[in-house]
Amino acid sequence: MTELADIFRQHGPQYRLKFGDRMLPSHLQAMRDIERCRTEALGGHIYHCQDCDEILYSYHSCRNRHCPKCQNGKARKWLENQQALLLSVPFFMLTFTLPAELKRVVRSNQHIFYNLLFRSSAAAAQKLARDPRFVGGQIGMVGILHTWGRNLIYHPHVHYLVPAGGLAPDGKTWLPGKKAFLVPAKALSKIFRTKFREALKKARLIDEVPQTVWKQDWVVHCKPVGDGMAAMKYLAAYVFRVAISNHRILKLEDGQVTFRYKDTETGKFKLCTLHAEAFIRRFLQHVLPKGFVKVRYYGLFSPSHRHKLTALHQQLDSVLLNTHPEEGDQEEDQYPDHTVRCPFCNRAMQHQQRIQPQRERPP
Repeated sequence: MTELADIFRQHGPQYRLKFGDRMLPSHLQAMRDIERCRTEALGGHIYHCQDCDEILYSYHSCRNRHCPKCQNGKARKWLENQQALLLSVPFFMLTFTLPAELKRVVRSNQHIFYNLLFRSSAAAAQKLARDPRFVGGQIGMVGILHTWGRNLIYHPHVHYLVPAGGLAPDGKTWLPGKKAFLVPAKALSKIFRTKFREALKKARLIDEVPQTVWKQDWVVHCKPVGDGMAAMKYLAAYVFRVAISNHRILKLEDGQVTFRYKDTETGKFKLCTLHAEAFIRRFLQHVLPKGFVKVRYYGLFSPSHRHKLTALHQQLDSVLLNTHPEEGDQEEDQYPDHTVRCPFCNRAMQHQQRIQPQRERPP
């Protein structure tokens, strides 16, 4: 099976030779980490089975958040940590998408524009929700940034999970919302566009944006997604998803990468074949700036308001998530203080030796 790491190992050196002087440090780091993930380069441990004399080499993972090998099993742990947000009410998914005309300037100023996308969209939703015609109080929002479409095209947008209802101005009373309606998407779109424009003016980037952008409709979706548990599980999958998983990469042949994706319009699977250089470029545009926080909490779900959620749980009789981890959900341990089972006889293996990581050669 072809993996992302295989593509980077075979075509990464040539890509860096051609574009290295223009590449962001975060892009270079992601490539290096993914190439070395779970190989001898990062070190690891050797285990021995006394029953069948089997030797097992267990190499360390790179733990880069863009590596498809390092995200498995993390969604469950994140989900456990969100239990305080699981109010027993219906939830909605709000999605805010930046216009295609902004892609060029956003890609060149990612840190600034991603922050503005979060702030403007969250402020727009909270403003409209305070209207007594809709919620009439403070809503809670947990959001996750996404930058890709299913075929790896650049498509910056943010998803929010929002409970149907909010906290009344008295800071104590829960105001229940409707199951099938939260706020009008068309009105929300206009407020979002206005707030984003105001933010760009403050950031002195307004002149970088085509003026036609402010005359068109901005895409905002609002749809019900079920109860708190179902909604949070849905979002958890997004939190640790990378731009492309290894099982979607079908082959690397004659310098061409072929991968599978599901068409948004038809729901059918399609194939996309790109030159390795174009594929790498497409993937790297989704590598986030170093230190950028892609999961954020607003309103009632912000850290400063978490103490109010306990009282709301009592009002709504919320059932918290079972915090016992399921078998197989534990994160990989980088140290030999856990039981490793033989892949052939399932007996406990003995740790024999630690493999020291290799020193990275200077570029």
